[in-house]
Amino acid sequence: MFSRREFLTATVALAALTGSGMAGRWSRAAAAQALTEDQLLAAEDFGNVTLVHITDIHAQLKPIHFREPSVNLGVGDALGQPPHVTGADFLKLYKIEPGSPHAYALTSEDFTALAGTYGRMGGLDRAATIVKRIRAERGDKVLLLDGGDTWQGSYTAQQTKGADMVEVMNALGPEAMVSHWEFTLGIDRVTEIVESLPFAFLGSNIYNNEWNEPAYDGWKMFEKGGVKVAVVGQAFPYLPIANPKWMFPNLSFGIREEDVIKNVAAARAAGAELVVLLSHNGFDVDRKLASRVSGIDVILTGHTHDALPEPVIVNNTMLIASGSNGKFISRLDLDVAGGKVNGFRYRLIPVFSDVITPDADMAALIDKVRAPHEAELKRELGRTESLLYRRGNFNGTFDDLICQALLKERDAQIALSPGFRWGTSLLPGAAITVEDLHNATAMSYPQAYRSEMTGQTVKDILEDVADNLFNTDPYYQQGGDMVRVGGMGYAIDVHQPIGSRITDMTILATGEKIDPAKSYAVAGWASVNETVEGPAIWDVVEAHLKNNPTVTVEENRSVMVKV
Repeated sequence: MFSRREFLTATVALAALTGSGMAGRWSRAAAAQALTEDQLLAAEDFGNVTLVHITDIHAQLKPIHFREPSVNLGVGDALGQPPHVTGADFLKLYKIEPGSPHAYALTSEDFTALAGTYGRMGGLDRAATIVKRIRAERGDKVLLLDGGDTWQGSYTAQQTKGADMVEVMNALGPEAMVSHWEFTLGIDRVTEIVESLPFAFLGSNIYNNEWNEPAYDGWKMFEKGGVKVAVVGQAFPYLPIANPKWMFPNLSFGIREEDVIKNVAAARAAGAELVVLLSHNGFDVDRKLASRVSGIDVILTGHTHDALPEPVIVNNTMLIASGSNGKFISRLDLDVAGGKVNGFRYRLIPVFSDVITPDADMAALIDKVRAPHEAELKRELGRTESLLYRRGNFNGTFDDLICQALLKERDAQIALSPGFRWGTSLLPGAAITVEDLHNATAMSYPQAYRSEMTGQTVKDILEDVADNLFNTDPYYQQGGDMVRVGGMGYAIDVHQPIGSRITDMTILATGEKIDPAKSYAVAGWASVNETVEGPAIWDVVEAHLKNNPTVTVEENRSVMVKV
């Protein structure tokens, strides 16, 4: 296909369009206040197939702020490798100028200040502008693919059971999608939506337990620019572990590497000249999969919300990481001939909402689906004096706020908040609205529980989640972030085996060490158990904000990371 040397040569040749070269150009344009839509979207006419990829939208229809992680640790072979490079190290790796639009879009560096300069990102009306322009330029060469986590993550998606997102995405017009959080709508609702979709819902790794057969199509062939393109679909492998199995009881999941091999072979036998894996595995899982499975030309990876300005090449397979929340769209132009890729041009397009003109038809549709909820979306619950964000391996200030609410409103000593990677950011001085709160909490199992747990049980929970993140074998990783804690602190050594990573657990209010045999009042939310009782987490946080309407979150020093 192509060597690492050829890839680097192509990257240098494309300095004006992708990666580090584009960053410098953006910086100069921003300094002159001349950043334009054409600068972001103009591309040379190259090749005969164009893949367009968007993933992990999490039901964000409008432009948002979203701070990328300051900490994203890799272990094993991934240690120090993208996407486990953040902040200033990321800027240095990709030769991005600090303070540039690219630095703002791709890192947490100076996020608050740069957000004031460069504004919000995303918005599916802007995405529509990008997609329509690419289709106008490239005609029948374009294949638009949705990487999943599309129907969940907002107030309106919660209220409409995903109907708002389905209507808008149908208008955007992807030709295939895969899934993860979609299944937390429940199997009946998923089936209802899938049967109505005008495009393919792929899941090569989803089986019906009753028949031990695939529940959905595993792959589909498309013809683009005269090239036969096979798209193999991969859903999130660990759905019954990370999310409530009782919501889809007759389905089983898994990486199912052998099925990927079988489907790639079947696609090639059917004449596929280009094989694409549309994946919701997570980046490290896909990196390992690429190293073990030959014949895949491109993996469009999702789930872990990584955004990388250049492909990562493994075993002649390009891994493309397109970020989350609609912040980015990937465009990959390919020259395919003789059953192989002879060259490519790649662009990770940042969706700057102040630069890209919203598509009028899509903007009107978005306003229509939001209209019945607009008054509630805007209802103000409080204001924040601190930057509220979620992303980061161990802490997020929005989760700190949620933990404070759980401690106070549920009369608990310890609070646990799941390490979801979805959830938008709020700048200091902003109002906290119902929409903002639901952007961080909207889900179908929101009950905030309160129970007695021994110190050993709390440690076991932390150890289990840590192993899901930091197992050196990517096939045992589930791809979220560490469960957030309130009311307690601990130390973690990510390089230790399970059972030995968590130490020095203490109750912050008293400084006492947590006793493995002693019981503590623990509050949390998003339990995967079916019989959990308690108020919805958004009601808990709203009650807390009613009593504490001005939010200030101090720097969280409760977790000591040993690296």
